[in-house]
Amino acid sequence: MEGKDVSYLLEVNDLETSFFIKGVEYNAVDRVSLKVRKNQVIGIVGESGCGKSVLSLSIMNLLPKGISRIRHGEIIFQGKRIDTLREEQLNDIRGKDISMIFQEPMTSLNPVLTIGDQLTEVFLTHTKMSKKEAEEECVLLLKEVGIPRPESVIREYPHQLSGGMRQRVMIAMAIACKPKLLIADEPTTALDVTVQAQILELLKHIQKTNEMSIMLITHDLGIVAEMCDEVIVMYAGTIVERADVCSLFYHAKHPYTQLLIHSIPRIDEEVSSLSTIDGIVPSLTQMPKKGCRFVDRCPKAMRECREVTPTLSSYTTGHDVACLLYEQVAR
Repeated sequence: MEGKDVSYLLEVNDLETSFFIKGVEYNAVDRVSLKVRKNQVIGIVGESGCGKSVLSLSIMNLLPKGISRIRHGEIIFQGKRIDTLREEQLNDIRGKDISMIFQEPMTSLNPVLTIGDQLTEVFLTHTKMSKKEAEEECVLLLKEVGIPRPESVIREYPHQLSGGMRQRVMIAMAIACKPKLLIADEPTTALDVTVQAQILELLKHIQKTNEMSIMLITHDLGIVAEMCDEVIVMYAGTIVERADVCSLFYHAKHPYTQLLIHSIPRIDEEVSSLSTIDGIVPSLTQMPKKGCRFVDRCPKAMRECREVTPTLSSYTTGHDVACLLYEQVAR
């Protein structure tokens, strides 16, 4: 497509995704822009309700029909705009070039179909394999993601597997066609610490082996530190800070990012109580019309923070922040 930068695998430009609530339209994602390079791991962090999952569903065009829509902006994948494609055209991309690991594998897997049936569907849809060839490939794929006795597992149902095993099946489905971009939405949320570490190691191995990009959506900054090259911090549907992982952890600028990092207990410090952020993320129906959306929870808020809406500006090269404290520096 002429004028599009194909050096980026994915570009999201000024995206607005809205939901209809009692006949009124509210933005859940508000003017979000981001770029993902080839072979890059980018983290999207923030509390629940900040728009992370809605952003990922917008990219995949899996938003609930009738109550939501992409209101503004564009999504470009490999230089081609995909948010305007028809459903059948999108189906050629989803699962093949862009795949997604959903939050809860028990609700994402079909409970009445065997693991084998669900895995072979990916190959039968996107390749010219026969059913027998697809089943053989499924066994190899389950071995790749560390599932023991894969010949038996393909004949079992999701409820017969543990949470960690179901998550490995979801990963297997997502990487079956060696996608160029993998969107992982809270891939370790419901797992214990040991299994979580195994899943993260598996994702790192797959990313390096297949040379794919990963968009990792999480609220766990520990996972971000271990996995990501670049981090985007979202709050109330907007991006408040963007930087490479080292700059973010050592030189965080936005008060929200600073509080998120401060809430992580350190092993080299004695902790009597955990730090928290007062208040909650505002709901879609209570989003302020102007000013900073974090103002009511921000310990550094100024009077003008309620009147002037901050813009995401470059603080230093490769480090953007949306905060009035730094806008003079950015200019």
